[in-house]
Amino acid sequence: MAMSFDTPTNTTHRPWPVPAGPWVMTQTWHNLLFAHWPCPPEVLRPLIPEGVELDTFEGQAWVGIIAFRMTGIRLHGCPLVPLFNQFAEINVRTYVTLDNKPGVYFLSLDADNPPAITIARSWFHLAYRHARIRFEMYGDTVSFESKRNEQGQLAAYFAGTYRPVAEARKSVPGTLENWLTERYCFYAANNHGQLYCGEVHHEQWPLQPAQADITSNTMALSHGIQLPPTQPLLHYAHHVKALVWSAHRLRLQPEQAMERAY
Repeated sequence: MAMSFDTPTNTTHRPWPVPAGPWVMTQTWHNLLFAHWPCPPEVLRPLIPEGVELDTFEGQAWVGIIAFRMTGIRLHGCPLVPLFNQFAEINVRTYVTLDNKPGVYFLSLDADNPPAITIARSWFHLAYRHARIRFEMYGDTVSFESKRNEQGQLAAYFAGTYRPVAEARKSVPGTLENWLTERYCFYAANNHGQLYCGEVHHEQWPLQPAQADITSNTMALSHGIQLPPTQPLLHYAHHVKALVWSAHRLRLQPEQAMERAY
């Protein structure tokens, strides 16, 4: 009998083994836009927490804005709960590494599901923000609009449409698109500066070249990042199902903290 995805069997694309312990949550990500811009490393370094290093590709740092919808959210061993099992999201992220383990660092994650946001903040220490999001499909075109509406947070707005323009394929190791997307952990810090790492697993991304008409975008600007006046690198992915493990606190060696401080 074939094993379900809930017990990962296809892991050859991963740079390290799947965690030994049980996953805590599963979710499926749909209709993703990966929009990436190059950014000077000196702009991003002050925005990442102590304990991790900014990751670069051939000396260049990158900022990603990722828009998508999420469904099928459930805890391990539990049924779907209507209030929690789906929402739309847009996140701003960059790329970091620790002990040769590359991951994602989320500067912000805007979503339109308050109960799910509360859980994600406390369990995974992620910088979720409340937003009003409109997600609509017209054939193969996504219309996405997000407006942050959380008191005390800087305004952030995104509006645009996007669609795939070619067939899906898996990225090749060593390429920029693989470096940007094939990452299987995230790093996060809480309000006390304590560093956490969360593990994820999914099949390799089925990436498609994409076309986007972004009419408004202040997501990165809300973090003080001025995006360059160039066309972003665009990819689309139809969907992947993901498993997520609990975020665990990292115990940094004193020399690691000293290196990061300088």
